[in-house]
Amino acid sequence: MKVGVIDYGMGNLFSVISALEILGADVTICQAPDSLKKVDRIILPGVGAFKDCIDTIISSGFKDALTREVIEKGKPIYGICLGLQIMGQKSSEFGKHKGLGWIEGDVIELKPNVHNLRVPHVGWNNVNYIEDSPLFADLPESPDFYFVHSFYLKCDQNQDVEATCDYGQIVTAAIKKNNIFASQFHPEKSQDFGLKVLENFLSWIP
Repeated sequence: MKVGVIDYGMGNLFSVISALEILGADVTICQAPDSLKKVDRIILPGVGAFKDCIDTIISSGFKDALTREVIEKGKPIYGICLGLQIMGQKSSEFGKHKGLGWIEGDVIELKPNVHNLRVPHVGWNNVNYIEDSPLFADLPESPDFYFVHSFYLKCDQNQDVEATCDYGQIVTAAIKKNNIFASQFHPEKSQDFGLKVLENFLSWIP
C-alpha cells in the first residue's frame, strides 16, 4: 500500500514522512497532481494561511486531482491542521475565502473565554473522541496532542465531528466523513499518541 504525501509547498513534510516511515509505510511524495493516481491513501499536510493554501491547491491542479481521487474514487485521505481547514466551505481568515467544500461548516477564529488562554493555541491539549472511533482506537481516554492554530473548523453537522478539545471553548479537533479524516492537531508532533492515530489511518477501512 502506497501513501502519498502531497507536497504543494505549505506542509511540514519532513516530520510527516518521518512518522510514516517509523510505522513502516511505503511513502511517496506527490509533487504533481497526476501522482495521486498511483497511491492508495493520501495525506494533505498544511501550515500557514488559508488563502495561500487554497490558492496554491487550485493553481497547482491538486484541487481537481483531489476531487477525482477522494470524492469520486473514494481514496482515504488524512488532512493535517490547515489540511483540515481547507476541507470546509469557507474561512474568515484575512477576508472571506472558499474552501474545498467537503465538510459543511466554516473556519472561524479562536476566541477562548478564559482570559489567560492565548491565541494562537500552541502546545498540548487533551482531546475527547467519539466512542468506538476507528481513528482513535487503542488510545486512552482524553489523550493529549500537539496543536498550533488560530482558527478552527466549526462543523454544521455534529456527525462530522470525530473529536473535540477544550481551549476556553469547544474546538473541533478531528473530523470524519465517509473516506475523509482530518485533525487540527499535528500527529507527527504528538509522539506515541500521534503515531497511533497515523497507524490507525493506515489500516482504516472507511
